[in-house]
Amino acid sequence: MQNQFDLAVIGAGAAGMMCAAVAGQRGKKVVLIDHAAKLAEKIRISGGGRCNFTNLHAGPQNYVSANPHFCRSALSRYTAQDFLALVKRYRIAYHEKHKGQLFCDHSAEQIIDMLKAECDAGKVAWRMPCTVEAVGKDGDIFRLDTSAGQIHAAHVVIATGGLSIPKIGATDFAFRIAKQFGLKLIDPKPGLVPLTFDANAWEPFVPLSGIALEVDIETGQKKSRMQFREDLLFTHRGLSGPGVLQISSYWDSGTPIAVNLVPETDIAEALIQNKAVSKKNIGNLLPQWLPGRLAEGMLALNGVRPDARLADMPDKQLRKLGESINRWLLTPNGSEGYRKAEVTRGGVDTRELSQQTMMTNKVPGLHFIGEAVDVTGWLGGYNFQWAWASGVAAGLSIS
Repeated sequence: MQNQFDLAVIGAGAAGMMCAAVAGQRGKKVVLIDHAAKLAEKIRISGGGRCNFTNLHAGPQNYVSANPHFCRSALSRYTAQDFLALVKRYRIAYHEKHKGQLFCDHSAEQIIDMLKAECDAGKVAWRMPCTVEAVGKDGDIFRLDTSAGQIHAAHVVIATGGLSIPKIGATDFAFRIAKQFGLKLIDPKPGLVPLTFDANAWEPFVPLSGIALEVDIETGQKKSRMQFREDLLFTHRGLSGPGVLQISSYWDSGTPIAVNLVPETDIAEALIQNKAVSKKNIGNLLPQWLPGRLAEGMLALNGVRPDARLADMPDKQLRKLGESINRWLLTPNGSEGYRKAEVTRGGVDTRELSQQTMMTNKVPGLHFIGEAVDVTGWLGGYNFQWAWASGVAAGLSIS
C-alpha cells in the first residue's frame, strides 16, 4: 500500500506543490515526485531572489493562449487575493513594487517553505530526487515506473513546467507525456525572452549596451496589435528589459517591432518648434529627450551630423528624424532562446483539457497544470498566479 496513492503529482514546483497541498489537506493520499535534488529552484531564483509571487491585477487579459478564455475559470476561483491571504497567514512580509507586482521583502525561500509546510499539513509523501521513467495506465489506475520503484495512482498531475532555463532542470517531460497519450500541443516557443538581431545590422548599436529607458513597444497588426510601456535595455546582441520581454510573447518570427523611444513627446514637432528659437546643434539639443549615447546613435542611423545647426535643417529631415525616434522599426532575427526565457509559450493545447479540473478529455485522471499548459502570463507575477490557480483547480477536483 505504501506505493498506492489517490494522486501522484510529477513536478514539485509552484503549481505542483500547490496542487498536492490542496488535495492532501482534503484527505487524499498524495505523492509529490521531482527529479531535482533541490526543491523549487525556479521559485528560488525568481524576482531577483525575492519571488514576484503574484500580481494584484491578474485576469484573463494578462495571458497569451491559442484559447484565451480557458484560464478565466481557474483565475476567478483562486485569485491573487486568495494567495495573498495564504502569504499573510504565514506572516511573510511583502511589498508592491510596480503595477501590482508583489514581492517578498526578504527571500523567495519563504514562499518555498510555505508551500512545503502546506504539503506537510496535507501529509504529502515526497519522492525526490526521483526520476519518472515511464507512465502507463492499467484500467483506471496509472502506473509510474520511477527510480524509487513503481507507484500506482488513480490520478496523475503533470506539473513539470516547460523548456525554459534548462540549467536548473527544465525538460520536455510534460510534452512527451502529452504526445504519448495523443494530446495536441501548441508549438512551444521561448516566452518573456530578450530579442536578438543580425550581428552586422546590430553592430552600430553595440556601443549603446547598458542604456535603459522607458519606451512604448509594440508588435502585430490591427486586432493582434499589442503595446506595452515598460523599460527597454540595450545589450550587445539586441534588446532586453521588461518591455522587450513582454512584447516577445506576442512577437512572431520575421515580423517587426516598433519602439517609441520618447513616448511623451512628438520629437519632430518639438524640433521644428525649437528651430526658430534655438541656436544649438542637433547633437546638443537631442539629449534633452534621449540619453546622450542613444541620441548620437539615432543621428548616425539617419545620416545626420551631430554638429548640424538645427536652424539650418529642413523640416522634412527633422520629421524623418522624429519619426525614427517615435516609431523606430526593427525586425529581430530571433531571441536568446530557452536559455534566457523566463517561461515557455505554447504547450498542451487547452482544448484538450477541462477548464474546471485541468483534466484531459481523452484520458480520465490525467491532468496538466502550470507552465506545461498553453497559458502564458505577462511579466510581473502573472505566471505564478496561473501556477497557483491551475494547481488549486486540479487539487480541488481530485479531492
